[in-house]
Amino acid sequence: MSQQDTEHQGPAATPRPSAGTDPARRGGWGAADIPDQSGRIAVITGANTGIGLEAARFLAGAGAHVVLAGRNPDKTRAAAAGLTAGLPAARVSTLALDLASLESVRAAAAQLRAAYPRLDLLINNAGVMMPPRSHTADGFELQFGTNHLGHYALTGLVLPSLLAVPGSRVVTISSNGHKVGRIDFDDLQWERRRYRKMRSYAQSKLANLLFTYELQRRLTAAGAPTVAVAAHPGTANTELVRHLSVLSRLGSRIAPHHDARAGALPTVRAATDPAAAGGDYYGPSGIGEFAGPPKRVRSSSRSHDSAAGQRLWRESERLTGVSYPV
Repeated sequence: MSQQDTEHQGPAATPRPSAGTDPARRGGWGAADIPDQSGRIAVITGANTGIGLEAARFLAGAGAHVVLAGRNPDKTRAAAAGLTAGLPAARVSTLALDLASLESVRAAAAQLRAAYPRLDLLINNAGVMMPPRSHTADGFELQFGTNHLGHYALTGLVLPSLLAVPGSRVVTISSNGHKVGRIDFDDLQWERRRYRKMRSYAQSKLANLLFTYELQRRLTAAGAPTVAVAAHPGTANTELVRHLSVLSRLGSRIAPHHDARAGALPTVRAATDPAAAGGDYYGPSGIGEFAGPPKRVRSSSRSHDSAAGQRLWRESERLTGVSYPV
């Protein structure tokens, strides 16, 4: 690994998560249901906090070697140190990755492919939620550029390492917000319309699902051993809500919600459940899919529009310059 990628590991045996600390033990799928992950290598974007960090904790506790990818190396290393403090034998590495920069994405992907010619799991978790209007280093609207284009590029660049492993998975994190999303192909970067940060966020989260389903169609057509799966956390109290108004944050606390640990379980189920199939979508099982143990859920009809998925794929390839080996 490069100097930007460091590994943390302690000497003791890795403890499995106990049912007593399982946020889903009230019923339904929980930490005790995670299969043994020994020997698997998992990369998680945005893993220095929130859902990504908790997913890393679950996977490392089950025996996986987890690569925490984040844009702030100091925070990512601190997250890795905190994780191994609680799981002394966990194998955890860190990787510098800024999804808002295609240069950073390419550099990180090159490091991953060099270090891990065989990769079991890529979890596209990182994202931004309703910040003030801004742009990526490449001039893309920040939410679409980070949440979708950055992950599209990263996945394509490391896909050869995934294709080398039977049963490997790409898990992309969407949101309940995708249900109100629409893809405006004539103005993906909000250059002609008045910028609306909620609509922009919803567009990016719908793009995550269109990407997942189109990727799965391509993997199936190629007879590839890798599958594409999606998940959403419901309403979880994480740093992602920092750009919301005070009223919106208050509403998110009044509505059904859960903490980041419980919010990570749909991601972990999508990543580890042996019954998960390509194109599956996991989310909380409670009312409105706000909270509760994870289960298969249904996404909007717009997310299954194959013509839109193909068009988004072509646009993503054009904008990022990344083409896929399938």
